[in-house]
Amino acid sequence: MNAEQLVANHTFEEIQIGDSASIIRTITRDDLTLFALISGGTELHPLGEHGSDKAVGIWASALASAVVSTKLPGPGTIFISEAFRFHREVRVGDALTTTVVVREKKPANAAVIFECSCVDANGDKVLSGTFEVIAPREKISCQTGPLPGVWFRRHEKYDRLVERCRGLAAVVTAVVQPCDASSLHAAVDAANAGIIVPLLVGPAAKIRAVASQEKIDLSTFEIVHVPHSHAAAEKAVELVRLGKADLLMKGSLHTDEVLGAVVKRETGLRTQRRISHCFILDVPTYPKPLVITDAAVNIYPSLEDKVDIVRNAIDLAHAFGLDLPRIAILSAVETVTEKIRSTLDAAALCKMADRGQITGALLDGPLALDNAINKTAAEIKGIRSEVAGQADVLVVPDLEAGNMVYKNLSFLAEAEGAGIVLGARVPIILTSRADTVRSRLASCAVAALYAHAQRTSGALAAE
Repeated sequence: MNAEQLVANHTFEEIQIGDSASIIRTITRDDLTLFALISGGTELHPLGEHGSDKAVGIWASALASAVVSTKLPGPGTIFISEAFRFHREVRVGDALTTTVVVREKKPANAAVIFECSCVDANGDKVLSGTFEVIAPREKISCQTGPLPGVWFRRHEKYDRLVERCRGLAAVVTAVVQPCDASSLHAAVDAANAGIIVPLLVGPAAKIRAVASQEKIDLSTFEIVHVPHSHAAAEKAVELVRLGKADLLMKGSLHTDEVLGAVVKRETGLRTQRRISHCFILDVPTYPKPLVITDAAVNIYPSLEDKVDIVRNAIDLAHAFGLDLPRIAILSAVETVTEKIRSTLDAAALCKMADRGQITGALLDGPLALDNAINKTAAEIKGIRSEVAGQADVLVVPDLEAGNMVYKNLSFLAEAEGAGIVLGARVPIILTSRADTVRSRLASCAVAALYAHAQRTSGALAAE
């Protein structure tokens, strides 16, 4: 049923013992995500691809209610009680047929008792039970449409980034100090998804203890033993220098420890570029991935620093499929004024792009945040630009501004953020304990795509 239609009810007098009605509904990932949210969960991971008895109850009993509300008896029905038994879990993609049959009528109060059953496409029983309603005494008809979908949008843009890694060789990744549950799960999840081949660099006994506690099988993974986190950072960098790893991934140590080893002049992974951080955001209300840079490494970048920040972001955008990314240089206003340094930097960056000093992207700025991501806001202010209202990358004035933009989108717009540091010989994956499984996989996927693109072009290594 795709369009609205007129639905008429069945009065108590019209209903007969043995009357029945059914609804067929396919379980989606969004259905299970909604269950996770209403039950107090924060993400889909605890349910995986499967439901649970409670998830089945939510959806199968809801379908039973839908049959009664829209078909038999239909509009005007009042629910009294229900009693269900759940027989098995369901999987995303299962088509459930939910049927109600009239078992008993009670003329004293116009009550009707229904038997309910829910089966999958193979006829295996998922739910059974009964519920009692008060059937309408008067004829009622109303417009009804399809069963409502889930109101939120899930983060399908991250799913597409991970999907881009399908068919690519998994990238050998030196995982630095994976000595807590979060970092070890992140590495193993990415390995199981075929994105990376992890080299677990750290104290072997600690890594194995965490794996034992978390019931993680490490039998197929190599552990490179070192005594502590500082040594782990140094060893991981060495593995990259020796060509034994193409990515770095931060584990349970401070970011400064990893980056300290990366930027050492003699033994690190420096290039002529300044390193910078990119958040790759999946914002449910924005139609494509949105990159924010730099909100984690460069505190108050100079114009020269911003040139490298922009170039790193352009290379990243190319790696995940954008041939000509739109780069918005942010400030508080969209006009150039000497009173706000970031507007001068924005104007200089755009002129450098005009003169071919920065290539591979469309740049515009200064742009305020609203003008960068909302076409209507840009049009109202008379801004005509190929970037305004449709930016792929937001280059923030400084770390403070970037951090606030990122956290506002995360907490007010339900965005998820993947993190990566660029500008070294290899990308550096930064994950945190607060990351969801989806964002961890997205961080690894973006870094893997970048590594493959870098290997193909060799551009950064040659600088």
